[in-house]
Amino acid sequence: MMSMNKYLYSLVVLTVLTACADQYVESYNIQGSSAVSVLDGSKLYLKVLTDGELRNIDSCEVVHGGFGFTGKLDTTRIAMLTVGEGGMPLIMEKGDIKVTIDRTGHRVSGTPMNDQLYDFLDKHLQLENQQGELGHREAQLILDGKDEQTIAETLTAEHQRLLQQLDSLETTFILQNLDNVLGPCAFQMMTASYRYPVLTPQIEEIMGKATEKFKADPYVHEYYKNAKDILARMRGEGTDDPAPQPAAAVPLPNDSTQR
Repeated sequence: MMSMNKYLYSLVVLTVLTACADQYVESYNIQGSSAVSVLDGSKLYLKVLTDGELRNIDSCEVVHGGFGFTGKLDTTRIAMLTVGEGGMPLIMEKGDIKVTIDRTGHRVSGTPMNDQLYDFLDKHLQLENQQGELGHREAQLILDGKDEQTIAETLTAEHQRLLQQLDSLETTFILQNLDNVLGPCAFQMMTASYRYPVLTPQIEEIMGKATEKFKADPYVHEYYKNAKDILARMRGEGTDDPAPQPAAAVPLPNDSTQR
């Protein structure tokens, strides 16, 4: 009788401990809405960066403008929500993540890091749009009869000002988020515009102030190593090893990777 009581007691304890453990396993809930009718019936894929590649972890279909993903979450991580050739970055974190898609763009919100990421992306896009408007300004100044040299000096100064603001925005955001996934995420987006890993003054500044955790991020570590190797080769300090290849990166929304 005592043996049976001990067995039942052990079983109850194990059940309670298992239930408690499940309480500490976080989960994510992604709920989306689309106002773009052509997306109805389309397949959406949720992908995460693993070993330098974006790999599918879940998929769903857009039905009457709605879609969703739910699952267990062992760690906060960068992900991409893709449809066809397009995609949008999001942070898989605990809580209710809201994705909104319409003809003007898309946004991910509802959780702290996704709100921070898309506030950053909104500011980034505003500065890029201002750069894109410089061509229209040039045409207007020509129509106004302005001197060509004056136009060139004005637009060059404006272009440099916008570049400095972009650099400052990116650098500040990354340095403020060195020890969470937002820092590496923004670093990946920033470096996606380069054909191969390079060391710019901006990157050197970031790496000079970076924490060990940031430097240990797989993408950051591989990018920085390859960039230094390429620079050494250009200086004639390299070996006969094959040239390093560009690392995979999370693209900016709507593939806006050109400056």
